[in-house]
Amino acid sequence: MEIVAYGVLADEEPLLRETFDKAFADRHELRCLGLFLDRDTVPTALGHEVVISGVNDTLDAEVLRALAEGGTRMIAQRSTGYNNIDLGAARERGLSVARVSSYSPYSVAEFAWTLALAVDRRIVRAVQRTREFDFRLDGLMGRDLRGRTAGVVGTGKIGAAFASIARGFGMRLLGWDIAENPDCLALGLEYVPLRRLFAEADLVSLHVPLLPDTHHLVDAEALAVMKDDALLINSSRGGLVDTDALLHALRSGRLRGVGLDVYEEEAGVFFLDKSLEVMTDERLARLMTFSNVLVTSHQAYFTRDAVGQIAETTVTNIEDYFAGRTSDNTLVRPVTA
Repeated sequence: MEIVAYGVLADEEPLLRETFDKAFADRHELRCLGLFLDRDTVPTALGHEVVISGVNDTLDAEVLRALAEGGTRMIAQRSTGYNNIDLGAARERGLSVARVSSYSPYSVAEFAWTLALAVDRRIVRAVQRTREFDFRLDGLMGRDLRGRTAGVVGTGKIGAAFASIARGFGMRLLGWDIAENPDCLALGLEYVPLRRLFAEADLVSLHVPLLPDTHHLVDAEALAVMKDDALLINSSRGGLVDTDALLHALRSGRLRGVGLDVYEEEAGVFFLDKSLEVMTDERLARLMTFSNVLVTSHQAYFTRDAVGQIAETTVTNIEDYFAGRTSDNTLVRPVTA
């Protein structure tokens, strides 16, 4: 049987193939496509019982209908997030859906800190200057993080890893989540209401999933109570931040720095080469004009360790499907389960 994977990156494909071949040998073949799965590309999935998807694929009701009518029975999402999948429509069509519930939390936590340090110490501006042999330090002054306050919004595995690094810097720790994490409490993190966290933190890092209750969690009201010289880092989901409100705050001269590895309208932009095109997303283009804003292309997870674990879990989810098993990764149970 041939299994098709969408949106596969060049550096990702060898790890995915190696894991796939080790598990399935001659039983199944893997077809890797660079294109994203959506209404225009869904005909390429015709006749494939199993489809491997990613966060930038659009699996709405129309696409899921076409998949089911074309013979697809199982969707293996190779990411933790699944807000791009209409689970209700998948259930109605009798499709099994599984995700990667966890992988190396250090990949994202370490990258979030990379963004924080880069914007705080003006690393990008410094490198641009030195490449032109301009070695002045004007405008590059940073600040110590030791003794300052880190606000960790979401204290699951990734948030806990971020908090652990913050503790290493000697920072005071504030956290917010629907449930307290004993590992974070052991670090000395104090759980507080979200508004207080925004008001007191010198560095705010977002590590919650995108849900209806967390959409635009950082809105105009949240930004208004944040310190004028606060750092805001988002390595989770773009929809957590109200981009219009953020742009207004930046235009007002507020916030010391912003690091965004995700953006709420990133679909159809991130992971693609747009260098020869006119950027029609005016909000994203506007963000790029601020010297204290650093935008990266959803790469926080992108380490060999994490991608390898994602590939292994994806293959395990497919094995479970063929064996009629479910697990904690199962989002929609197969009809026969």
